[in-house]
Amino acid sequence: MMKTPIVTEMKVIPVAGYDSLLLSLSGAHAPFYTRNLVYLQDNSGNEGWGEVHGGVAIKQSLEAAIPFVVGRPIGEYRQIIGNLAGVHNKTANAESLQNLDLSKLKDIVHGETAIEAALLDLMGKFLNCPVCDLLGDGRQRSDVTILGYLFYIQDRKKTDLPYIDESSSSNPWYKIRRNPHMTSASIVEEAQALTEVYGFENFKLKGGVLRGEEEMEAIEEVARHFPKARINIDPNGAWKLKDAIRLCKGSSLTYAEDPCGTESGYSGRETMAEFKEATGKPTATNMIATDWRQLKHAIIEKSVDIVLADPHFWGMAGSIRCSQILADWGLTWGSHSNNHFDITLAQYVQCAAAAKGDITPLDTHWIWQEGHDELTINPPKIVGGKVHVGDAPGLGIEVDKDRVRKANGLYNKLSYWDRNDAISMQYFIPDWKFDSKMPCMVR
Repeated sequence: MMKTPIVTEMKVIPVAGYDSLLLSLSGAHAPFYTRNLVYLQDNSGNEGWGEVHGGVAIKQSLEAAIPFVVGRPIGEYRQIIGNLAGVHNKTANAESLQNLDLSKLKDIVHGETAIEAALLDLMGKFLNCPVCDLLGDGRQRSDVTILGYLFYIQDRKKTDLPYIDESSSSNPWYKIRRNPHMTSASIVEEAQALTEVYGFENFKLKGGVLRGEEEMEAIEEVARHFPKARINIDPNGAWKLKDAIRLCKGSSLTYAEDPCGTESGYSGRETMAEFKEATGKPTATNMIATDWRQLKHAIIEKSVDIVLADPHFWGMAGSIRCSQILADWGLTWGSHSNNHFDITLAQYVQCAAAAKGDITPLDTHWIWQEGHDELTINPPKIVGGKVHVGDAPGLGIEVDKDRVRKANGLYNKLSYWDRNDAISMQYFIPDWKFDSKMPCMVR
C-alpha cells in the first residue's frame, strides 16, 4: 500500500524585515517587523514552508511542536494540526482583540498555522496540485482580488531610528511609500501610485490615527478621485458609537471595519449591531469574531456582514470552514493582514482561492514590503488588482534560502523581537501611551 512521505526535519526560523513608520490606533510601526518561518523536509526530498506572526512566545510554541511533527506522514496533516491546536493554542484563555491590545496578539494567533501551511505545501507537491485544491471544497476561483491598503505615515526624519529611504526609486509606489503621508491629499497620492503600479480598484484606509472627521475627509477625497472604487475604513474600534454613526451615515464607504467597539459596558458586538441599524452600512471585523464562540455571538447580534478570518487567527482549514458557514448564511468572508513576507501572501492567496461565496477583496501589507523583503524567487504578483493562482504544486513558491538566512541574520541583530508600537510614538508625543478609545495622534 502506498503511503505519503514522512516528515524528517522541522526547523523554526525567526526572521525580520524592514517596516515603514505606519500609524494605527496601536501607535507607530518600528523600523523592523518580525515573523516566524517553519521549514519542513520529508523523506521524498520535498521541502515545505509556512509563515506566521513573529515574537518569542510563538517561536517557542512552534519549537515545542517539533516532536509532534517529525516522524509523521504528511497525509496525517489534519490530525497533526488538530493535536497541536489542543496542546499549544492559547486562544481559549485570550480576551480577543476587542480593544487592540497587542500584548494579547500572541494569544489570538494560531502559531500552528505555519506548520499547517508547510504540511499542505508538502502534500500539494506530493499530489502535484496547488494547496487551494486541498482546502474545503477545492478551488473556487483562479484570480484573487486584492485591495490597496492606505496608511497615514509619520516623518521618519523626526526620529533617529533606522527606517529606510526609497525616495530615489524609479517605481512610482516605492518612491513615495516610506515618505510622510498625513493629509487627505497625501492619502490620495498613495491611492494614485498604488493604482498605477498594481491596478487596484478597492481601497482601505487604516484609521484610528487622526480625528474621525479628518479620516472621513480622506475617504471622501479618495472616493472623489476614484468614483468607481469600493472603499472602507478601519479605526480598530476607536470611535464611540454616536461618533461612528455621525461620521459614516451617508458617507461613500462601501462598508466599515470595526468602526466602534466596547463602550459603557457594551461589547463591540453590541455596539456594531447598533451601528449597522442606525447607518445601514455593512460592517467587517477582525476584532469581535476571532474564534467560533465569538462568531456565534456576532451572528446572533447581527453585528457583522464580513468576517475577516485571517488564516493566522483561524488556521487555514478553519478559515475555509468559516467561509463555508458564512456563504451558507448569506454573509461574506475576507482576510485581515499584518506586515508579512511573501510566504504568507502565498498562504493568503491559496486560502482566498478556496474560500466559498462572493468574498471581499483581500487585505495584505505585501505592497509595503514588495521589492525589498522577498524570501522567494517567485512571489505572487498583483496585476490588475488581482493575484492569479496557477497550477504550481503546493504554495506555488520557491523559497530562496540565502534570503532567509539574511532575514534571520537581521532578526538576530535586533534588541527586541515582540511588536511594540508605543516606542516609535515617543518621538512624536512624549510619554505616549496606548488608549483604545483615542486615535494615536490625538492626545
